[in-house]
Amino acid sequence: MYGEGLLATARTGGAARVRLREGSVLPLALERYLGPADEIDERLLEGLAGPVLDVGCGPGRHLHALAARGVFALGVDLSPVAVALAVGRGGRAIVGDIFDDLPGGGTWRSALLLDGNIGIGGCPVRLLTRLGSLLHADGVLLVELEPPGIRTGATQARIERDGAVSSWFAWARVAACDLTPIADASGFAIAAVWSMAGRWFARCTQIDRPADRPPGEGPPPQTGAYSVL
Repeated sequence: MYGEGLLATARTGGAARVRLREGSVLPLALERYLGPADEIDERLLEGLAGPVLDVGCGPGRHLHALAARGVFALGVDLSPVAVALAVGRGGRAIVGDIFDDLPGGGTWRSALLLDGNIGIGGCPVRLLTRLGSLLHADGVLLVELEPPGIRTGATQARIERDGAVSSWFAWARVAACDLTPIADASGFAIAAVWSMAGRWFARCTQIDRPADRPPGEGPPPQTGAYSVL
């Protein structure tokens, strides 16, 4: 459904949305994803060290912007359509699950979790722990968050467009004010939290990696008190 929505939006425009199981309805900014990196994107990517892993890269606007800066970046997305669009605009991307085996474990200098992708899988602690295993010891994680006041927690979501709906999938939302315990449980320290044009972001660095978890090794299925978030 996500891939179909991208193709339909590219052809004719139109609005898509995400419905959460508890009833909230959120806009899905497919037109922005399909467009070039905007001023906020460019400011986020400024000075980012490569190689960069873009998780849930979609049609690749961040990959294209990084390539234009001469920074090596690889996108990972479950949608073959999104990956094809990303590659078509000059990015490097593969179809895959972030929890599967991926190239370069322990060598990525930066990772991106933008456009709400901290929600992937419905468990931010598990997701961040996985990224910690892929990042270099001095790697940086750049994550987009919900504004303060939004309820943090696990949910289910589905995509809706022009009367068509996807299956429900596991998702999560994390407000900027609630990131600290999730980062702590995942082995990250928060270096900065800020907002631009109503969007919220954080830069996280790794706490010392445990000696019994070598680079590239995935996390256990559950990790601590915040594994349900």
